[in-house]
Amino acid sequence: MPSHSRPIMAEETPKKNIAFFHPDLGIGGAERLIIDAAVGLQNRGHKVVVFTSYRDPRHCFDEARDGTLDVRVRGDWLVPSSIFSRFTIICAILRQLHLIIWAYFTSEIAEFAPSAFVVDQLSAGLPLLRYLYPQTRILFYCHFPDLLLAQGRASIIKRVYRIPFDWIEQWSMSFADSTAVNSGFTRGMVGMVFPELARTEDLQILYPCVDTKPKQLPEDIVAAWKGLDILLSINRFEKKKDIALAIKAYAGLGAEGRKGVRLVLAGGYDHRVQENVTYHQELVDLAEGLKLKTATTKTIVTALNIPLDIDVLFLLSVPSTLKDMLLNTAKLLIYTPSNEHFGIVPLEAMLVGLPVLAANTGGPLETVVHGKTGWLCPPGDVEAWTAVMYKVLHQISPSELKTISAAGRKRVETEFSITKMAERFDDLIDDMQNKKRKSMKMFALFMLSLCVSAWITLIYASIAWRYWHGERRRRETSAAEMSIIAANTAVILGSAFFAFKWLRN
Repeated sequence: MPSHSRPIMAEETPKKNIAFFHPDLGIGGAERLIIDAAVGLQNRGHKVVVFTSYRDPRHCFDEARDGTLDVRVRGDWLVPSSIFSRFTIICAILRQLHLIIWAYFTSEIAEFAPSAFVVDQLSAGLPLLRYLYPQTRILFYCHFPDLLLAQGRASIIKRVYRIPFDWIEQWSMSFADSTAVNSGFTRGMVGMVFPELARTEDLQILYPCVDTKPKQLPEDIVAAWKGLDILLSINRFEKKKDIALAIKAYAGLGAEGRKGVRLVLAGGYDHRVQENVTYHQELVDLAEGLKLKTATTKTIVTALNIPLDIDVLFLLSVPSTLKDMLLNTAKLLIYTPSNEHFGIVPLEAMLVGLPVLAANTGGPLETVVHGKTGWLCPPGDVEAWTAVMYKVLHQISPSELKTISAAGRKRVETEFSITKMAERFDDLIDDMQNKKRKSMKMFALFMLSLCVSAWITLIYASIAWRYWHGERRRRETSAAEMSIIAANTAVILGSAFFAFKWLRN
């Protein structure tokens, strides 16, 4: 944690009502951070509500479904998450706006009376929150710029398509009273792609955390895995996570080096997400192409009954109990993503004394200490990854492993605990109360420009209608045409009133 954070005890902090807005409470690093932040602030005596557009009780963290947190799912019925597996950013923005508007008109937010909003992942709704709740401060948590996450920019069509959304991202982020990022790496990337924002905003580093309380695991479950040395990877099934690297490095051990060793690839998997489905199949094909036996399962029972001769086990959407069990019984965590924004899994591994092998890029550079809590290797050097695997499996002494385990555990407990992160969140929420807020007049001018553009479009559409359909056709449809013009005029005038109201503020 940053050294300038001031220690605040829960009883010294005025109690607040804090509302979180998160797009989809699934299973991933962003969701884990939001859950931990919400629980941590709740533990400090604050009242917390999490608003989300979607939550599948079968595909979320325990705290999001067992009553630990007040999670309210709103605005999932109008806009889909994608249209034919495309237009995800448009749908995400519309779903966020729908979530905010729905919570506003049902008076849920007004009744909760939040002291602050915490919004993450998507910033498009921040101007709307500012308008609807001008007295409530907003903390935006940037996991990573969406501009850099969007794929397919090699296509000129995709680049042109993304122009307005990239601009909206930077512009809307400026409406936050405070912006936090998850690592120094992410802060550097935000500064690179949004230099104007970095120049005017003080981007705060707020590291994610892990719950450092000891967890009791069923002894019979743990014992069932002790016959094998487990090389463990925990990641969402997405191409950018480069899980294929783990398979290639494992295959490099050779038949002799793999004796009594299993590679377990576990992580978030959502059948609604086409990339999850296709990438899982690609990984299966890769492993089998390397003459490795594979199996896929989703439950603890089936996972524990997999034959011993299976080389690569895919565990889809693992429950927390199974993930904790794997971390406690594995020999080495294989963390393959390059330029990862932060990476919470290495912390979870170090907390239980599990050494980490990670890419020497991005977030792991700030969490894993090379040679002391694990190893950092170039993501393009498969042989280097294989060498570390072989060293841990067959060469390193138990005393060396014990030293590495103790160092990792101490580092996490000291720097990355949930108590530390909640304290830092509290600090940022307090500090932004006195910050000078950005004027809404620029947003009002933007709304006015939309009104003018819509009005001009309507005029030209009306002229085109008359030109193409002729005078006779025009007379026959004049009533319908006038109705459309009247409806659009009402919308435009309403938008203009909306904008002028801001200009007066």
